[in-house]
Amino acid sequence: MIKHIKVTDQLLEYVRRVSLRESAQLAQLREQTALLEERNMQILPEQGQLMNVLVKLLNASKIIEVGVFTGYSTLCMAEALPSTGRLVACDTSTQWTAIAKPYWESAGVADRIDLRIDEALLTLDKLIEQGESSTFDLVFIDADKENYENYYERSLTLLRTGGLIVFDNMLWSGYVADDSISDPETDALRELNLKLHKDERIDISLLPFADGLTLARKR
Repeated sequence: MIKHIKVTDQLLEYVRRVSLRESAQLAQLREQTALLEERNMQILPEQGQLMNVLVKLLNASKIIEVGVFTGYSTLCMAEALPSTGRLVACDTSTQWTAIAKPYWESAGVADRIDLRIDEALLTLDKLIEQGESSTFDLVFIDADKENYENYYERSLTLLRTGGLIVFDNMLWSGYVADDSISDPETDALRELNLKLHKDERIDISLLPFADGLTLARKR
């Protein structure tokens, strides 16, 4: 049986040395976030680079992000948008997003980022009410796990045909595969994985990359 390669620290350092391309602002933001106690909430830089490439592959001009933290993933995607692009960034924390803003400004993409400080479900519902259904190219979901299914359903409404939803943390440190583990977050992710597998509205691929990344393309 062919197995996945084990990503050691040495191999990860090699991958970053020969593949990772970060703007100065991304590198500085990543370094500042690494000093925080909550640093594990930030995506890995190679995942951010993948998000940047996905935006370009889709020729995306409208993006939704659910869960901003210190804005590294936001910046990865915003840098790939055209100057007229728009990224609706949803978060409830002014503390973490305040770290993000100077880097967005320095990178020259702040005018592409529409930061909404509110419950993400309320923001998504407002976008639907304002007639923006079927107009977004990409949605990135990386927030409270118990609401992932609710974010998914609203995102599917807002997404155009052929658009992409990217879910982070879908393997949840491997807990989803361990039936002895049951808690609200793990159970919610486990149930969503099963739902996505059966959902005929999408094409999917669950990648054993970082903490598990699911790509769901709207049919």
